[in-house]
Amino acid sequence: MMTKVLKTSGLTACGCMALLLASCGGNDATQQAAMMAAAQQAPQLATITAAPASATLDLKFPTTLQGKTDIDVRPQVSGTIQTVNIDEGAVVRKGQVLFTLDPVPYQAAVNQAKAAVDAAKVNVDNSKLTEAQNKLLLDKNIISDYVYQQAANALSAANAQLAQAQAALTSAQKNLSYCTITAPSNGVVGQIPFRQGSYVSPQSALTTVSDNSEVYAYFSFTEKDLLEMSKNGTISQAQIIASLPAAKLQLSDGQMYGLDGKVTTISGVVNPATGASSARAIFDNPSGLLRSGLTGTLILPQDYTNRIVIPQKATYELQNLRYVFKVESVNDTLKAVQYPIEVERLNDGKNFVVVSGIEPGDKIIVEGIGIGGKVKNNMPVVPVDPKTEEAAQSGK
Repeated sequence: MMTKVLKTSGLTACGCMALLLASCGGNDATQQAAMMAAAQQAPQLATITAAPASATLDLKFPTTLQGKTDIDVRPQVSGTIQTVNIDEGAVVRKGQVLFTLDPVPYQAAVNQAKAAVDAAKVNVDNSKLTEAQNKLLLDKNIISDYVYQQAANALSAANAQLAQAQAALTSAQKNLSYCTITAPSNGVVGQIPFRQGSYVSPQSALTTVSDNSEVYAYFSFTEKDLLEMSKNGTISQAQIIASLPAAKLQLSDGQMYGLDGKVTTISGVVNPATGASSARAIFDNPSGLLRSGLTGTLILPQDYTNRIVIPQKATYELQNLRYVFKVESVNDTLKAVQYPIEVERLNDGKNFVVVSGIEPGDKIIVEGIGIGGKVKNNMPVVPVDPKTEEAAQSGK
């Protein structure tokens, strides 16, 4: 009963207001009343005013770090590890001793080869004496040329045996030297799976030495990225690399690496499975902070001057076209009007740089956009400042 009375009273009041407005202003009053009613029904939506500005958008790419060189250390001969002279994570210099193998069998082979060389030398000396004696006898016609030639051939065979023995000695000495395994370059020692007493062969990876004085950051450009940067093939790959800004590196814990890098290579082949092309940036690493295997984010800042930049949330895509809603006065009512726009394809995931479709001074709605959003074309709206909208939401 009470509800009905209240509703009737409300309608009566509205009727009286309408009559009062009609008596005071005629058509103008009616129009004002309609505008007031529309304004009461229209939602308040945050808007921004488009204006040219300078902006830096960070293009981000997942990256994996790799040392300048990652060299597997393998023994060149088989044997038992006698000593391990370094530990995992140690910083080593080129030529520093890392492992030693048991040298006894290889020292024995050297001794045997030396004995074979000595025996071959004695055989050569005897063959020389025989050849010289037979030469005198041949000159006096005491022996035939055939007999002398046999002696000369025996000397040649002795010399060949000596050369063979000397080669075997060199090989044995080289194998003995392989028992001392040294660092192939400056760097940091990786994991050491084999310890003292382990039997290893040339197939055994004793450790890895990573030269981290410079670190390579590998990442990928998509096929569309490459087409955009090359202006559809009008710019060469060398020009693309030269035009790229200094690269920045964000580590996996969120901190920024202190030194900038430079993109140096872009693969000329697009992987058909991923649609991406591998690229590499180089960072100096004097402190050794960066290590092979680390992951992070490579950032390429893109600077834009005198351009309109809008939030991506202010746009939506439909049938490969991107749209925004501008606030315009239609029949004296502020409405959301849909407009197609064109934006730079490269973006930072948060903002778009506008190419066309938005002019300075346009009011752009930045909330309630897209599939499931409350903004519809030609819908009455009440534009508010984004800060005012945020304060209202916080109050709620």
